[in-house]
Amino acid sequence: MKEKDLIKTITNYLKTIPDCFYWKEHGGQYGTAGIPDIIVCYRGRFIAFEVKAGKNKPTVLQAITIKQILRAGGYALVVRSVEEVKKVMHALRKE
Repeated sequence: MKEKDLIKTITNYLKTIPDCFYWKEHGGQYGTAGIPDIIVCYRGRFIAFEVKAGKNKPTVLQAITIKQILRAGGYALVVRSVEEVKKVMHALRKE
């Protein structure tokens, strides 16, 4: 599955979660380099998903950004499937 298709699958899943606010971060000249693909606010938690297909790895800047989010107390991780996202969201639902 291509990353853009996986992102669409993940955002379709996030639409089904009540009180979940999210957006797809768009790169390019007006975006901030290194920001994860999907940003979520759920039950007072900041969550950032960097979506990668197959064996693709985050860039150095993406990895640095993920570490900065973690240091600031947010959740940030690389995901390769909607199932990984579901596990994270389910865990936060129980908190």
